[in-house]
Amino acid sequence: MTKYLSIDIGGTNVKYAELNEAGDVITKDKVKTEHNLDDFLAEIDQIVDKFQADGLSGIAFCAPGKIDDTTIRFGGALPFLDGVDFAKRYEKLGLPVAVVNDGKASALAESWLGNLQGVKNGAAIVLGTGVGGGIIVNGQLLDGEHFQAGELSFGILNVDKTGFDATVGSYGSAVGMIERVNQAIGNEDTTDGLAAFDAINAGKPEAVAIFKNYCKNVAYLILNVQSVVDLKRIAIGGGISAQDAVIDGIREAINEIREEIPVIKMSLTPPEIVRAQFMNTANIYGALYNLLLKVEG
Repeated sequence: MTKYLSIDIGGTNVKYAELNEAGDVITKDKVKTEHNLDDFLAEIDQIVDKFQADGLSGIAFCAPGKIDDTTIRFGGALPFLDGVDFAKRYEKLGLPVAVVNDGKASALAESWLGNLQGVKNGAAIVLGTGVGGGIIVNGQLLDGEHFQAGELSFGILNVDKTGFDATVGSYGSAVGMIERVNQAIGNEDTTDGLAAFDAINAGKPEAVAIFKNYCKNVAYLILNVQSVVDLKRIAIGGGISAQDAVIDGIREAINEIREEIPVIKMSLTPPEIVRAQFMNTANIYGALYNLLLKVEG
């Protein structure tokens, strides 16, 4: 049986799995992410050595930051990864190695086995600390000239603000929205997502107002993307997408904007908005699919 190792590098944990070419998980686990380069690379080496001893046909990585072929640039939340080239590091193993950005991995996972299957033009938008994304155009993942297509957090949503406060990453932050809701309802634990959505689903006015404004900001982002690449479907991911209110709220907000701006309603067909099929495992599958695409040419 052909086996691959897929490694998802996150700010809190490194998740990894051994899978076959169909995406069936053979085994999976995770370890805490080390936050200095030497310890981090030693940690990854241990994972690779463990599975290489059992025989592998390739290694797939998913990481934050801009990915230049197999080299990480900047590293996003893990800036010490800047310049790490996993293909070079493991070339002695004689195995194909592929690396993909975490937002793009979500799009690839949905395109391969999820809710973007068979969609020629689509995207995944991941709502978390910031806003990640990946765009599929004409059946192909859009990398862009500088490998930065889909870096949605860096879009500008409010020209009256300065710095990061003006960006999609700020206005579209699910973490920020949950924090504001908890503050509004007087919950001391501002990270408590369940409490925030309990208040939203219960119709508490202060919570609903914050949530509706959040959904509208995400809807503005979606319509901005739609005006450029004209997609059939967008899959919404991230932890909050498990809440029905999120998908419904974004759909409603898109309709509200179209009513407010008639020329958009007349000229711009909105994409279908669906929940992403994959949650915490999206990057594992997306990284593997990226490797399979490169191996198969």
